[in-house]
Amino acid sequence: MYLVIEIQKTQQGQVSHLVTTHETQAAAESKYHQILTYAAQTELASHSATILTDNGYALRREFYEHAPEQAD
Repeated sequence: MYLVIEIQKTQQGQVSHLVTTHETQAAAESKYHQILTYAAQTELASHSATILTDNGYALRREFYEHAPEQAD
């Protein structure tokens, strides 16, 4: 069993998370990359994804940070 954790932080500092479970590592990696596809382009302050085994071992993690756009 594999867990994929998605963590989102807004520009205002609010944090939320989503956890999904997957039977295979391939399915977990698919979900992980799906999250990162959105994370690369989001307007959130930070957006991350992590894959854990069911015993808590972290297989992968990656995140994107985005600074708010400055008004001219």
